[in-house]
Amino acid sequence: MEETTETQRPASETVRVADRKASVAPLIGIAVVASLLGIALSLLIDWFPVSASTQASNIDTLYDVLIVASVPMFVLVTSVVLYSVYRFRMRPGEEDMDGPPIHGNTRLEVIWTVIPAILMLSLCTYAYVVLHDAEDAPAAAKSELNVRVVGEQFTWTFFYRNPKGGREVASPELYLPVDRSVRFTVQTKDVLHDFWVPAFRWKIDAVPGIDTHYRVTPIRRGTYDVVCAELCGLGHATMRQSAHVVTGSQFSAWLRRQASRGGGANPSAPGTQAGGQTAGGNAPAPNGKALFAANGCGGCHRLADAGTQGGTGPDLDQVLKGKSAAFIHQSIVDPNAEIAKGYQPGIMPPNFGQTLSASEIGALVKYLQEATKG
Repeated sequence: MEETTETQRPASETVRVADRKASVAPLIGIAVVASLLGIALSLLIDWFPVSASTQASNIDTLYDVLIVASVPMFVLVTSVVLYSVYRFRMRPGEEDMDGPPIHGNTRLEVIWTVIPAILMLSLCTYAYVVLHDAEDAPAAAKSELNVRVVGEQFTWTFFYRNPKGGREVASPELYLPVDRSVRFTVQTKDVLHDFWVPAFRWKIDAVPGIDTHYRVTPIRRGTYDVVCAELCGLGHATMRQSAHVVTGSQFSAWLRRQASRGGGANPSAPGTQAGGQTAGGNAPAPNGKALFAANGCGGCHRLADAGTQGGTGPDLDQVLKGKSAAFIHQSIVDPNAEIAKGYQPGIMPPNFGQTLSASEIGALVKYLQEATKG
């Protein structure tokens, strides 16, 4: 049987084909305009916080490339779906009719398989190159700072090599020198966590029993959020701390002070003691209220004197009212020894006895006893 040509088609069928082509043309125009507007709008939006590492710029560029590639695909698929819904909708009187028999188009099937495959392969290759370049060790690897990050419900603790030798220096706050490569070794004491500093653009899982690693080079001084990006329990939302990027001399001075204090955590900025007083030969007593704020206690506990409304842990105004200093001390260093009614064990980090010095724990105990005596 000979193939029917355009001139041999019935006039009514030729009209339908012409109508179809005419209805597709404005659809293509709308899709092109929508794609261009979508790309422009997506590139104008600030999706991320400030860029604070050398790796961040390449990751931001990768994200822009993914936007440019994905917006037209989204618009194309959506346009085809909407056109098909409108053009081939059921009309009154066609409720019991079968759809028209449509034969597959081999050429079209090859096109819509090959083009997306090439696009996906290209994007994956580009993403791999960006990841590989970002993970390369610096030329001066000996000067690289190593920081061990340990996650637990619901806090991060950061460990540094002690410049005086001996045990590692521990801190509940992350301090980094600007313009120096940092290699993180990420661990967890309990469940799965995810160590993420959004300003650095890197994050990685903390997996029980496994050490994971990544490196960044901070290039912008300032204070940035450190968060957990993996749902890890009731207090997940409170697992937030700060990364302080300071000058090399400030970092060295801070690390030496930490080491001289026995590795306890100093929650204040470089050059100050807890409570904001300048470090000197005769260091002032730690400020309990400042320690309460700096260690994120208010994120989990309500305490009227500190103006905090946390609800993950017990209301301190209630559970510590009239309690002895010994009880408050035990509640800090061994929080699972006695659990308040209605709460589960394991919510409060058990490592404050290691990250805080004896004088800081004493100051915190004194403050909590005075603040809750009523």
